[in-house]
Order: sequence, then structure tokens, then C-alpha cells
Amino acid sequence: MASLLVGVLIAAAVVIVTPVLDRHSDEPSAPATGTDLDLERRIAGFAADTVPDAGFLPPNRVERETVAAGVGLYLDGKRGEAERKLAEVDFGVHILRDTAKGRRYAEIVDRAREGVRGWGRVYIDLDAPAHFSVQVPHPVADAYSETLGAGVLRGVPGGVLVVAGAHRAAGEGNAADVAHRTDTVFHAVCAELVARGLPGIQIHGFADKTSRAHDAVVSTGAGDEGRPQAVTLARALTDDGFRVCRAWSSKCPLAGRTNKQGRLAADDGVPFIHVEFSRTVREDAARGRRVVEAMTTAAAEWKGAAREARAGG
Repeated sequence: MASLLVGVLIAAAVVIVTPVLDRHSDEPSAPATGTDLDLERRIAGFAADTVPDAGFLPPNRVERETVAAGVGLYLDGKRGEAERKLAEVDFGVHILRDTAKGRRYAEIVDRAREGVRGWGRVYIDLDAPAHFSVQVPHPVADAYSETLGAGVLRGVPGGVLVVAGAHRAAGEGNAADVAHRTDTVFHAVCAELVARGLPGIQIHGFADKTSRAHDAVVSTGAGDEGRPQAVTLARALTDDGFRVCRAWSSKCPLAGRTNKQGRLAADDGVPFIHVEFSRTVREDAARGRRVVEAMTTAAAEWKGAAREARAGG
């Protein structure tokens, strides 16, 4: 009897110390909980406190590809390997739990020189398979675009948020204008997501005087793969009283045809939405919440399509 009891205790101990494995990984999963905080405030704080005064050091090819590879490994569930890869370029990972909805996110961040290099951050939903990306290339410059991006990430499970780390005017020339360059960490990470077939929605802002007749401009960028969800977004905005210019049926300013991430998505046949909101819309918290709801409606369609694809596979 005594030997049987000892055997049971040993077996229980083995269960206790064995790490829980991620469904998609042979490595231990992220902690069950992380630092509790308001995700939207976290991202808005980064934009307000770091981005305006950040410098910008153009990354070399190895540096930007290393960050992108680390993001890819994290998406594959190889989190220990991802952290080792990211550490090669002084990036680290924080596990956060959003107090609003209790969801966990990995925050991939420059842990040593964030205000110097200006390479940006990546947020990955840990509680659902990734099925879409949200891209914020001009935080601060396009005021409150980072808040809208955080709202979409929070609003639909399975998102990856990519946020630029410097004002678009930082650095020499247009080096930090990541929406129009391919030699940045921002673009390299977006390329990694496109290679995985993840649709993307990129959020911008315009001055009211640029297009006084519109509150929003919705486009599919250089391609047309994102048309169904772009139509969904435009309809949701219109139904909520916003004045929308639809770039596939009208001549619109700021349609994002030359956007580098949009061009990459078009070349690979991956859906992409380029959306611009007026300053009046972005600076009004209530209206901002309403446009976030419209964008989550479109992103939710991508989630449904991804779920159907997995079921069919």
C-alpha cells in the first residue's frame, strides 16, 4: 500500500512540473497570465511618450530580417526560439494581459534603444490563431491612428498589430516614413505576415482640409484582393453616418496606391485595406470608437474566412 501511494505521488509530481505545450508548438506556452494593464493605454502611451522624440537609425538587412524572423517564430509557437532570435538585435518580449477583456498579448519591443533606433513594436494575440494584421505606420504624425489600431486589435481575436517606432519625419530624408519604404523593420514584419497569407488593414489620417467632403477614404491599395471586406467597412461607416469615399468606384485622394505594404500584398494576392480618417473623426473619442467598430466588422470577416479554411483543411 505504501509503495502504491509513493508511486501516485511521484506521478502527480511529474504532472506538476511538466510544462504545458502550445497546440502549435513543441515549446512551453506563454504564461497563463501576464502584466495586467489597459492595452489601449499602453499603446497610446508608447506613441505619446516615445515616438515624438525618437530618433531613427535605418536597420541593415540582417537586423530587419532578424526581427521579422523572430515574429514569425513567435507566430509558429516556437516562443523560446523566437526570444533568442529577437535578442540577437536587442529585442525582447513582454507578456501582457488586457484588463478590458482579459486577453493575453505578446509585446515585441526594442528593450535597449527604443527611443534611439525607432524600429517600432509588434503585438500578437496569444489566445487565438493569427488571421489578420493591423498596421499603424504613422503614429503621432497621423494623430490617434495608434489608438484606433489598438482598438481593432482588442476588438477581434487573432490580430497582429505592427506600430512604427518613430515620427514619419524622423531621420534623414524620408527614412522613417515606413509606408513608403521597404528597408525598415516595419516593412519586414509586414512582409512576414503577408508571406503567411494574413490580410492587413493599414490605418492613416488626413487633415480635414485635404478632403472636406469626406470623413474617411477606404481603398484596397495597389490591388483588389481586399474588396469584399473594404466594401463591408465602407458600408458599416456609411450606415453609421460617416461620409466615405470608396476608391474602387470614385476618384479619391489618399487612396494608397503607392503604399509599399499594399503593393507587397497585391503582388502576393493577399487582401489589404488602406483606410484614412479625417482629423475631426480621429480626435473625437466617441467617433473613434465607432470607426473602430466598423473596422472590426471587416476584420471579423477575415476571421470567419480563416476559420472556414482551417475546417476545410
